[in-house]
Amino acid sequence: MPVSASESRVLLDSDQIRRTLSRIGSEIVERHPDLDRVHLVGIRSRGVPLAERIPDRIRETTGLEVPVGAVDISFYRDDVGLRPGADDRIADHPVVGETVFDAPVEDAVIVLVDDVLYTGRTVRAAIDAVFDYGRPAVVQLAVLADRGHRELPIRADFVGKNLPTQETERVRVRLVETDGVDEVLLLGPGDDTGDFPLGAGGS
Repeated sequence: MPVSASESRVLLDSDQIRRTLSRIGSEIVERHPDLDRVHLVGIRSRGVPLAERIPDRIRETTGLEVPVGAVDISFYRDDVGLRPGADDRIADHPVVGETVFDAPVEDAVIVLVDDVLYTGRTVRAAIDAVFDYGRPAVVQLAVLADRGHRELPIRADFVGKNLPTQETERVRVRLVETDGVDEVLLLGPGDDTGDFPLGAGGS
């Protein structure tokens, strides 16, 4: 059911997020039981803390450690200046975070991790960024939520929750590491509560 212009609704609470990430970790192990070449790579910004949490589940079930990295896609996006309300000064001079790979990219199984999958453009940019550091054997995608409305032929291999949404609505993911609380909110088109970064409506 769509939310009204000024309404917001909690789609996932902290316990649901915890269980969802645990299930994604289990699915990664099922797909890659030896974990030999698996490297989790969070897409900045909220994909990084999610990527850092998933290995906890993997460690619990296998006793194995999985390397975790981070990729910044500020210079790889093709639509920064096209988003409604985008500030040209910010588009010209994006805030750049560090890209870190804790294991070689070459021939690795790279599992990109992000909060919300929306148009697919952020994921495409992340793939471009990864290939600048080497040629992985496989690139897969894990997302906490998929809200639909794709603009590119990109799908997630591991999906926490599918969220049917209207294009006028926004999905906001708040995490303890960045926002002090774990929750996923569905916001109406007129809800301007809080600060909405690039990934607030999905990517």
